[in-house]
Amino acid sequence: MVDLSACDRVWINATLATQSIDSTEPYGVLNDALIGVREGRITHIESMSNLDVEALQGLDVQDVQGRWITPGLIDAHTHLVYSGSRAKEFEMRLQGATYEEIAKAGGGILSSVQHTRAASFEQLLTESVPRLQALMAEGVTCVEIKSGYGLDLETELKLLRVARHLAQLFPVRISTTLLAAHALPPEYKDRSDAYIDFICDELLPLAVAEGLVDAVDVFCESIGFSAAQSERLFQAANRYGLGIHIHAEQLSQQHGAALAARYGAWSADHLEWLDEEGVEAMKAAKTQATLLPGAFYFLRETRLPPIDLLRTHQVPMVVATDLNPGTSPFASLRLAMNMACTLFRLTPEEALAGVTRHAASALGMGESLGQLRPGFLADFVVWDVQHPADLAYQCGVRAVYQRIFNGEISHA
Repeated sequence: MVDLSACDRVWINATLATQSIDSTEPYGVLNDALIGVREGRITHIESMSNLDVEALQGLDVQDVQGRWITPGLIDAHTHLVYSGSRAKEFEMRLQGATYEEIAKAGGGILSSVQHTRAASFEQLLTESVPRLQALMAEGVTCVEIKSGYGLDLETELKLLRVARHLAQLFPVRISTTLLAAHALPPEYKDRSDAYIDFICDELLPLAVAEGLVDAVDVFCESIGFSAAQSERLFQAANRYGLGIHIHAEQLSQQHGAALAARYGAWSADHLEWLDEEGVEAMKAAKTQATLLPGAFYFLRETRLPPIDLLRTHQVPMVVATDLNPGTSPFASLRLAMNMACTLFRLTPEEALAGVTRHAASALGMGESLGQLRPGFLADFVVWDVQHPADLAYQCGVRAVYQRIFNGEISHA
């Protein structure tokens, strides 16, 4: 019989979607199970048949009466901290203006930069809180937050500080990414190489010294930064031991995903123009493919990411919101799951893996998050749903029964 005496808290009579890489069952299902936790980590995943009820005496026992439990959801690609609205650009796009046309006219990212530079730390924090709370209310326990709406030293560091501070205020894990190479700021007009020098030589060292950054990212596109410039950022990231992400192959084929994979990138994101060579490079490097259906939907794109190629080569697919003011203003990971299924034809099982197990790997946390298994961090969600497929099927209806972060019930 299982010994639970060392546990702080135990959840019993649960149906688990463990997302375990060791399981051969769909969703990693384990019926009639229990979870024991101690000091913020899972200590036990057991069948109830192994339980002697006397072992529960004196413990904090949560009887979930057959409810489903999954790992906490992970949103592995967001631009959550920013100021200002771009609803006017939404109107322009509906009237026929393209993403490139808006960007070249000084709109797009630079519009958000103007508002974000003018905002104080306190204003950015205040505006970011409702977005984070919306994700948490859906069962999200870990969020990646990128900078990229400052494009100068002061504001980029301010954005990262706000992101770090959010993790001090709320029960959520936050991974921070320096995306200063998001667009070329007006101060560096026609001097993109000099701007990359600034990021590598001035901004990145300060962000690292202050403990503000876990990874770097770059918008590698014909209207962004070249593959050669992206490579310089990756070399700098490697020197500091940081993770690597890339915005790649969203609008054109720049072979950015293959380049990032050669540098051991955690993820390559968007990928509508990804070719088989890029897929093979990602497979070899264990680089996750982060799909962002919100941006695909909002921009009314028609070229789908190569889902079948990713499946054939067994490249893990992540699903994320891409929460941002210009191209994916959606603070709902479950909506992103639904879009991944309806627009990209992922299965609900693939979508759930994409916001748990694979999302954890995309943030360099695959050894501690994203699965229900002993030794992993005790971040999970108890759901009022009939089946895990419901999480991708329906949006907007409260489904969280309990949200557990670090072994504590933080939302019930």
